[in-house]
Amino acid sequence: MTAFADLGLSAPVLEALRDIGYEKPSPIQEQGIPPMLEGRDVIGQAQTGSGKTCAFGVPICEYVDPSDPDTQALVLTPTRELCIQVTQAIRSFGVKKDVEVVATFGGAPIRDQISRLRKDAHVVVGTVGRVLDLIDRGALQLGSCRFVVLDEADEMLDLGFLEDVEKILRRTPNGRQTALFSATMAPPIRKLADNFLYDPVHVKVKADTLTVDTVEQFRVEVSAKDKPAKLAEVIEAERPRQAIVFCRTKIGTDRLFRLLKDRGNNVRALHGDLSQGQRDGVMLAFKGGRVPLLVATDVAARGLDISTVTHVVNYDVPRSPDTYVHRIGRTGRAGASGRAITFVEPKQQREREAIEEHIGMTMTPWAPGATTKAAKAAEPTPPSEPADVAAEGGEDEERPTPRRVRGRRGRKPQLHHAADEAGTRILLVPGAVDGLSVRDVVEALTEATGLDGEAIREVRVLDRFVLATVPAADAAAAVEAVDGHRAGPVELGAELLLP
Repeated sequence: MTAFADLGLSAPVLEALRDIGYEKPSPIQEQGIPPMLEGRDVIGQAQTGSGKTCAFGVPICEYVDPSDPDTQALVLTPTRELCIQVTQAIRSFGVKKDVEVVATFGGAPIRDQISRLRKDAHVVVGTVGRVLDLIDRGALQLGSCRFVVLDEADEMLDLGFLEDVEKILRRTPNGRQTALFSATMAPPIRKLADNFLYDPVHVKVKADTLTVDTVEQFRVEVSAKDKPAKLAEVIEAERPRQAIVFCRTKIGTDRLFRLLKDRGNNVRALHGDLSQGQRDGVMLAFKGGRVPLLVATDVAARGLDISTVTHVVNYDVPRSPDTYVHRIGRTGRAGASGRAITFVEPKQQREREAIEEHIGMTMTPWAPGATTKAAKAAEPTPPSEPADVAAEGGEDEERPTPRRVRGRRGRKPQLHHAADEAGTRILLVPGAVDGLSVRDVVEALTEATGLDGEAIREVRVLDRFVLATVPAADAAAAVEAVDGHRAGPVELGAELLLP
């Protein structure tokens, strides 16, 4: 099978998939969708990033009857973040069929969610605790629910939710169709499947088909006391667009966060001791590109799809090879390449070897500018550098190119552009109410990008944002360069303003 059309999907669902850019099914989709369309129970063993939301979301949308107002499908998730993500995905799959999807999770007003459930709620996606609460209140009726999905069952186990999951399953019809997705099949999860799934089809996708091909993986041999200095060196050398730095413990996460912040980094922390509102604020800032560095425990390793993450740093070696795969799966998503760098203390060689055996490859020793053999083989031959640009810096400088000019030190080259050159509109935030002026914007763009003033045109400073035109060929690099750059009294955020 090479296309979604080969899976026997209906025209509205195929149209929705095309609209969101889905062309070919991933292995978990190709193997999981057909038995679900046949009404079979399914166990899907796959890591995050494999496309499993589509693997169960598409059959749900095929199954739902929009003319029936009752809740016909239930998806249980371990976290609020995953709940929101799954809700958005299923809505996009079912938009052409008018499938109504309602998210229910803790940390949000339960009255609002009850109100939504009273209207059409064909599919309910929810965290375990909130779903059980809604059932107990009589707000969520599952008498017509014929399709149940348990997503990230291994994390439900880690969080102690399996007993509540069983309570929920017992309140759904015996004739329901059930799908269980989990990266691993620990004995409690296997027992859950044996008790609540009937003759399931087992679909298993190996980890090395999910992340290894798109992520360069490196190791850094370092003592515990030297890790902070080594992390600073890695960040300086790699210059990530966005990076997640993983720690094992909440205390370690907070300690590293404070250290990085005290050294002038734009960084946030994410761990279980934060309130839900604080976690939401951190994730909004990180997803919006306003924060380049996120220090996190493994609470951030599952179910978060942020395509702009270019690097993952395992500051602490993960507790298991599966956790390693979950972590590095935060980069190299949506066909993009990524880099994962793991700090290995002398006493942790056994853990490193277990990870390498699990992923079927050896991590490459890291050094500034290092690349893996596979990446070297795939690299195109770089074009020769113009003499006038190369002459700007010395041997120790990061030499700028005509289209991306972000030197670490020294004067940036001025690139001259014709007045009639094609331009692209970019959007900057904030705006005039925060004291930003046209001069501030032009100076920030020229300083961050190396563009000359003539190349920056049609600057309009409005109350809440700024519009500017830059040469089309430089637009993407300009957005990346100026995002987070200081302009007058504020720090800028930037994005392309595409038609």
